[in-house]
Amino acid sequence: MKTFGLLPRIIVAIILGIILGNFAPSWLIRIFVTFNEIFGNFLGFAIPLIIIAFIAPGIGEIGKGAGKLLGLTTVIAYLSTIVAGLLAFLAANSLFPTILKNASLSNAFDNPEEALLSPLFELEIPAAMGVMTALVLSFTLGLGMAAIKGNALKTVMIEFRKIIELVISKVIIPLLPFHILGIFANMTYGGQVQTIISVFAKVFVLIILLHLTMLLLQYTTSGVLTKKNPLKMLKTMMPAYFTALGTQSSASTIPVTLERAKKMDVNEKTADFTVPLLATIHLSGSTITLVTCALAVMFINGMEYTFLSILGFILMLGVTMIAAPGVPGGAVMAALGLLQTMLGFDATMVSLMIALYLAQDSFGTACNVTGDGAIANAVDRLTRTKSA
Repeated sequence: MKTFGLLPRIIVAIILGIILGNFAPSWLIRIFVTFNEIFGNFLGFAIPLIIIAFIAPGIGEIGKGAGKLLGLTTVIAYLSTIVAGLLAFLAANSLFPTILKNASLSNAFDNPEEALLSPLFELEIPAAMGVMTALVLSFTLGLGMAAIKGNALKTVMIEFRKIIELVISKVIIPLLPFHILGIFANMTYGGQVQTIISVFAKVFVLIILLHLTMLLLQYTTSGVLTKKNPLKMLKTMMPAYFTALGTQSSASTIPVTLERAKKMDVNEKTADFTVPLLATIHLSGSTITLVTCALAVMFINGMEYTFLSILGFILMLGVTMIAAPGVPGGAVMAALGLLQTMLGFDATMVSLMIALYLAQDSFGTACNVTGDGAIANAVDRLTRTKSA
């Protein structure tokens, strides 16, 4: 499945879902609801496997590399991700009470039998382990592999990751449009679609503005550190931004990001090391999207939250993003376990979260890779200072 085909399919699925919800008979909608029930259970089964498959080998692989350069790059990337998450929280927490004032789904979800159709039957697919168990096991295995520097278990985990990548890219991602179609058909039938579309539009605009703000912050900081013009640096990286926007892939954009970083006078060896690494571990744009969308879903469902609860989520999200799978929607897939355990998302909320995230995934990817240039520039300056 080509990555650039996902967003149009999501849009078509939403449109068809609204049409079906308005005009299709209830029995037809219940067929899609039944598919959603099965797919949702399969997703619940897959989430612990996704967590182990990406976090464990991701941490294990970070344990080896070029010493101080690896450590410095990883720390700056993590801090950038945390700042992005906090920026998203501050903006969403300040603006959502105003821009989403009349958006609420809590009544419908509190009484689903009155608003939403039920599936024709239910199929239980129990997960092999709980999400928190998978998280703890992943950190234990990852840190252990990094400490012992062995290759046997790491090889097994990397092959396991490849299997789960296939499950995501060949099963979950292709079926997501049908899942979203069913969600919107049922919500339209239950009279909730106008609220959802309104939320989508407002959240989308806010996310793009936050991406631009984060890029300006990253390049201003990097520019001050290196005494370079931040706007000129950002202009130099624009080809990488638009390449990522089209490919929706950080990995596919690496050659362009690398060439643009060197255009900013980043040392060639530093660029060759940091850019491919950052394409994997630095997801500030995706973090902005995840935090903003999560707060939007919580807001329209009438859920309470505190700064400390969201801060814990952001700190864990920064680690999880390091191991996010490199497929369309990979960041939100890696974050599903945190959404369930730390924020209390149910199956319907997870589905809404996926739909919200995928609608702008390419913009998040573009923000990720463009920010890589700022970090590569900063790392180059810091390593030169240390070696001087």
